[in-house]
Amino acid sequence: MFKLLIVVVYVALMLGIGYYCMRRTRTVSDFFLAGRNLGPWMSAFAYGTSYFSAVLFVGYAGRLGWGFGLNALWIAAGNVLFGSILAWWIFAGPTRRMTARLDALTMPEFLGARFGSPFLKFASALVIFVFLVPYSASVYQGLSLLFEKNLGIPYGLAVGFLAFLTGVYLVMGGYLALAVTDFLRGIIELAGVVVMVLFLVHLGGGMSAAVSTLSKPEMAPALSAPGPFPGWVVLWSLVFVTSFGPWGLPQMVQKFYSIKSEADVKRAMVVASAFALVLSFGAYFTGALTHLFYYAPVEGVPAPAGMTPVPANLDDLMPHFLTHYVPAWVSMVILLLVFSASMSSLSSLVLVSSSAIAVDLYAGLRKDASKESVMLLMRVLCGVFVAISLLMALKKVDFIVNLMVISWGALAGAFLAPYCFGLFWKRTSKAGAIAGMLSGLATMVLIYAKYGGVGVPVAGAAGMVVPVIVVPLVSLLTPPPDREILDRAFGEAVEPTAPEPEMVEV
Repeated sequence: MFKLLIVVVYVALMLGIGYYCMRRTRTVSDFFLAGRNLGPWMSAFAYGTSYFSAVLFVGYAGRLGWGFGLNALWIAAGNVLFGSILAWWIFAGPTRRMTARLDALTMPEFLGARFGSPFLKFASALVIFVFLVPYSASVYQGLSLLFEKNLGIPYGLAVGFLAFLTGVYLVMGGYLALAVTDFLRGIIELAGVVVMVLFLVHLGGGMSAAVSTLSKPEMAPALSAPGPFPGWVVLWSLVFVTSFGPWGLPQMVQKFYSIKSEADVKRAMVVASAFALVLSFGAYFTGALTHLFYYAPVEGVPAPAGMTPVPANLDDLMPHFLTHYVPAWVSMVILLLVFSASMSSLSSLVLVSSSAIAVDLYAGLRKDASKESVMLLMRVLCGVFVAISLLMALKKVDFIVNLMVISWGALAGAFLAPYCFGLFWKRTSKAGAIAGMLSGLATMVLIYAKYGGVGVPVAGAAGMVVPVIVVPLVSLLTPPPDREILDRAFGEAVEPTAPEPEMVEV
């Protein structure tokens, strides 16, 4: 009862913030980017909380922490170095400048304006809407499994409640509501991870004993598991997808559009990277620690004393672990931690996907569309997207890690190369950007179709690498972009100067 009361208070606070922000949200720019006026702390926390959700703490921490043991920390290292530090250092400033010059609110608007291609704009919007659904569904599944195990709320009821909450407060306040609540949630997440790791290390006999035990080869069974790809290929594919993927993910890049000024970028980079360090290392290390409490049953081998058989579905591992091996108060802290991370990710996903239809398709096709109609459609589509994700989550389609990697691989494969080359290389052509987007999607789909779930990480990585080769190659073989577009995008157009006022002798 006490746990449920805390969740109710937390939800009431989120809805109150949504209502407050609704009264300050008047334009499409306000709703989607908070008027491009967020400071470094809010921008950094919005980035970090969107990066790490229930998929990390339930699907990734459990499945990958168990499968790769301490080797899963390589994923965390990549997330901090490439997904956070280099993402902010390399892309934040140029993205803020170019999107402001092109008056682009979304990734499809950016690609359409940068390459002068309505096709790129509309195709990008459809890709975003289609492939963000499985990601959103994976977050709902992960969080609902934790609610079911920790609070005793039936899975279906938990998914429905979370979907309703996401839709209501996001429809009210848009990105401003998301940013304000992200800041509060980020503080909860940081505190929760520290408490979780310290307690579990103590429970496992101390840091030195835990690391010594987890360093044994048998603690990383996925590295030697049979399959079409060696274990180390799967591991490094996951490092690649989750670390470089944010460079091209619309919901992550959006955070660069909305920061108040370039002067705030460095501070935001430091905050976001520190946040990523604590969250990612804490989650994967916790997942590896499950080896100290669970064992994989082997026929004819007696069970180790005091240990529990690992669940058949590894997505259930972390919810079971956090329910049976930690005190209620620690479990409550962790529940709020995962709840916070997940609500942020869900809100960001819903906002980006609804804008893909309202801003990029509807407003793009109807030049006479009023701001009020675009705002109304975005709010309606937020609810539609939540409903579609809810239906997929209720069906429990595939396992959580696959759902997330399919989404990241497809979106990063479609956008990473066109976005990066378009941002920094003037010779990138419209044909090159289109070829890059299509080749990334095709690579991802073909490998997944051949190998199924076991090939998802490799498919995601390959789908990101192939366009990096295709975009420059096709660009060099096709006509260069229009000079007027380049002048506008890179800020090189010379503005006519006003004539000097005549001097009048007195």
